[in-house]
Order: sequence, then C-alpha cells, then structure tokens
Amino acid sequence: MTDISWDESLIKRHDLAGPRYTSYPTAPQFHDEFGPQELKAAIDRSNEAARPLSLYMHIPFCDTICYYCGCNKIVTANKKRAQPYLDKLHQEISRVAQWVDSGRKVKQLHWGGGTPTYISHQQMRELMTHSQSLFEFSEDGEYSIELHPGTTNQETISLLKDIGFNRLSMGVQDFDPKVQTAVNRFNSVEEVQALVDQARQDDFDSISMDLIYGLPFQNCRTLAETLDKVIQLGPDRLSLFNYAHLPHLFKTQRQMDAEALPPAEEKLAMLHLAIDTLTRSGYQYIGMDHFAKPDDELCKAQYNGSLQRNFQGYATYGGCDMFAFGVSSISAIDNIFVQNHKDIPSYSKALEQERLPISKGLQLSQDDLLRQHIINRLICQFELDFNTIGQRFSIDFQSYFAKELLALQPLLEDGLLSQLDHNSLQVSPAGRLIIRRVCMVFDAYLPALQDQALIASSTQPRYSKII
Repeated sequence: MTDISWDESLIKRHDLAGPRYTSYPTAPQFHDEFGPQELKAAIDRSNEAARPLSLYMHIPFCDTICYYCGCNKIVTANKKRAQPYLDKLHQEISRVAQWVDSGRKVKQLHWGGGTPTYISHQQMRELMTHSQSLFEFSEDGEYSIELHPGTTNQETISLLKDIGFNRLSMGVQDFDPKVQTAVNRFNSVEEVQALVDQARQDDFDSISMDLIYGLPFQNCRTLAETLDKVIQLGPDRLSLFNYAHLPHLFKTQRQMDAEALPPAEEKLAMLHLAIDTLTRSGYQYIGMDHFAKPDDELCKAQYNGSLQRNFQGYATYGGCDMFAFGVSSISAIDNIFVQNHKDIPSYSKALEQERLPISKGLQLSQDDLLRQHIINRLICQFELDFNTIGQRFSIDFQSYFAKELLALQPLLEDGLLSQLDHNSLQVSPAGRLIIRRVCMVFDAYLPALQDQALIASSTQPRYSKII
C-alpha cells in the first residue's frame, strides 16, 4: 500500500506550476519537422521488438459543452457530423495497420473524447469491428471507454460490453446542483446508479469515476456530499482532478464565473478532505490524483512494480507501443511521439490526399529515454534505484545526474524525500502528494530550478499548479 501523509506547509512551499508528465518530453517539445518517414521507421523498429499494442481512438464530439473542459472537442447536436469523421478515422486506422505486424497483440484499447458515446450504437459497433479486423485483440486485455453518465443509458452499457469493452470510465465531476449549473454538466446520482447497476450486471471488470475539485461554488461541504454519494456507488477506481482555470488557453472556461471559484486555501482543504475520506473508505492512493480499491489491477501493478503511466494516465501493462488515431491524438511508438492535426478540416484533408494526418512529433534521444524512465518510475513507484538504472542505460548515475542530485538535497532537507544516498532515492509519504515537484528536477526542458518561482507566478502559465 502507498502511504501518504498531509503536510500543508510543505505543499505550499512547493506548489509550483509544472507538467503532469503524461509524457516525457512533454508536448511543447514536439515540432512540425516530423513526418510519415519517421513514423514508418519507428513502426519497423517496434515490429522488430514485437512489443504489445495499446490503441487509442479520439471521438471529439459532444452534445453539450462543459465549461471547465480543456479537451479537443466539437460541440454539436447535429449527429450527422460524426459519420464523415468516422469514415476518415477508419481510413487512418487502415493506413497505419498495414505497417504493423499482424502477430502483435492489442493489450489495451481506450476510446476518449469528447464523448465517445456521442456516436450511434451502429457506429460504435462498426468502429470496433473495423479495429478488430486489423489488429489481434488479446483475450485478457483492458478495453475501456469514457462516457458522460448524463447522456448514456443502460442499453448503451450493454452494447459496449457486447462489442468488447470491459472497463468504463464515467465523468461524474460533481453531484451538487449549483456546481453542475455553473459548469453546465448534469448527471444525477440516480442516473449514475442505473449505469453502475447495469455494468455490474453485464460483468464489466472495472468501473472508474472522475471527479474535479476547484470548480465554481464548490467547498468542503459540497465535496463531502459528493464523495459520500460516490463511495456508495462503489467504483473500482477514482480520479480526483484539480481544476486548472486557464481561460487564455481554453475559451470555454470564460463562460464560468471566475469570482465563484474557491480560493486556494479552500482548494487545499478540499483535497485534504477527499484524501482522508477516500483512504478511510478503503481506497488506496496510487498517485497523481488517482485512487483504487486494493484488489484492483492498478494496486496490484503498483505493488509488483509493473505500473506504468501514459497519455491516458496510469496503466497496468508496461512496454506497449501506443497507436493513437483521430484528431489531436498522440502516439508513442518505439522512441517517437507523433501527434495528429488538432482540427477536423486539416485531419480530413491529409487523408483525402492519401497522407497520414501528422501535425508534429519528436524523436527521443537517449537522454530523453533515460529521463522518461526516471520520471515514470517516480510517478508510479516513488523510488529510484540508481544502480539498476545505471546498468539499464549504461551510465554512472551519480556522475550523469550530479547536478540533479545536488538539486535534490534541499528537497531531502525539506521533507519531500525520506532517503537520498549514493544508491537510491525514496519519496516521503508527504512528498508523494507533490511528486511532480520531484520529477521536475529531472526535466531537462524546464528552466533552471532557481527560476521555478517565475514559472509559478506567470500570469499566463503553460502548466497547471502541482496542487
């Protein structure tokens, strides 16, 4: 079990702005001098390595707009807009699949958005059938889909199980009526309960729920009421995300009343309340806002050291190459990242011209791969064994990271680390809540550490605060 402890003064001293590290290097390092040749070469290398596959499909459409959302989405009630996009999505999948060895098995599948359940049952079935005709799906894989419980019915839940999904991720966010009105996101406890009951009846392996703290009109009382209702619903996994108000980046956030956002002190109190409530209720803290029941595969993976982190968050299968399809999606194959165009016209035009819809990408250096491994290990296991890493990457850890080890010393003295010696690093129970701060020491693309206060105080930050 991952032990954590609350140290508010420590959090306040280190609550800087920084990456969430769903990837390293992070997306700002991608560049447009990247094309299909680099992608094809990476796929050839991954075929030689015969790694298992992880597939991601991006469905950008939503029926209504959620004001807090920063996702790549298209809000429209015109369902006819989906089919031309899906036709292009099928085309992209086919073009890439021809380069992938047929013997490689899919261990993970995730449909995200937007709202993937926006499309019709027939369209869902066709997309899954198309994917299964081109890739070999493992019988014991994790196949998940995001859904908005306020716009999903029980029939859809059964359809999802029938076509091959075994995990559901529900964006609950909050049950308080005033908060829901402020963010234009509605789902009742009764609606969610009906979907949970149907999913249990249909024998889904796992149900996950997303919550957000820091929304307008939220406070400790309202969050406590939402948490009590969620705990009664009994999801296997929970994500508790910190709302980052960045209206200069996400225009939809301008539709919320910024004056109604809870102050920083209240947000901290809400996080403390949530952690106490969830851990007392039997959930284990995984890290980076994620919780799971002790018998969940995430907890088992963390216990045995196989937990991984990718663009969809924590993952139980390591060593997969991720092939992502659709607008804005990001693939991670061998030693490259590649991102598609973020708008449908550019995405569609490329495919109409028989080109892959590549917008930008990055080929990772050996140093990138080394730091990626370190950051992933910190986020998933909260520890580093210097000798093991040195042997894996053929380096002398202490010499290679002499500057970083020096920068870690103040974190040890301040209590973020419980151990830092010649051989290893251990993050303290209090430091685990702000693990991004430790990861930032190993990020070669961030400004010098002495400039971190400047990052945190920027009027238009690129990254969200750690807490």
